[in-house]
Amino acid sequence: MKKFDLRTDDIVEIIDCCVAGLNRPGAVLLLPTETVYGLVCRWDDKVAIERIYELKGREKAKPLALFADSVETLKKFELYLNKNAEKLAGKLCPGALTIVVPTPAGDTLGFRIPDHPFVLELLKKLSYPLASTSANRSGEANALDVDAALAMLDGEADVVIDGGTIPPDRQASTVVMALDDELKILRQGTISENQLNSAIRKHG
Repeated sequence: MKKFDLRTDDIVEIIDCCVAGLNRPGAVLLLPTETVYGLVCRWDDKVAIERIYELKGREKAKPLALFADSVETLKKFELYLNKNAEKLAGKLCPGALTIVVPTPAGDTLGFRIPDHPFVLELLKKLSYPLASTSANRSGEANALDVDAALAMLDGEADVVIDGGTIPPDRQASTVVMALDDELKILRQGTISENQLNSAIRKHG
């Protein structure tokens, strides 16, 4: 396990290490976001995704979300987005918003463009999405510092990024299902229903 501190270590070195790590099959990273500490891996690395489920004791029926640097990156990998999802992302992202869309295959896809400088810079360097989830063990409180996250995991991440303590009053991301004709809030967070509806209206 390699561990870095965003407050003292060289950012370029940290990003290079993360990129190199993600190029190895099965690699999982622990890092801070603007809301909680999270686990990420390549979105198409099935071995790494399986490790994330094991690390946090997550039910296999609960899908992971995607982190991306832009809607264009999601489209490049032919990940389905409807018009309402694009409107929300265009107006409210990067930000604490997870957008879920039903796919033609009958399942759902949730994505987020995170508003954390390091995570966003890493995503731009990668130019492909990351599978993501919070780093807390399922059913337990969110991890707001790196030590709490490490203590809850059933195993180790390959690269650990310490970004300091996240304020305890920081709200989780709002989770919204973007249907073709309406929005359904699945979890209320930082972004309000009024903001969501306004984003849809303003984009026509």
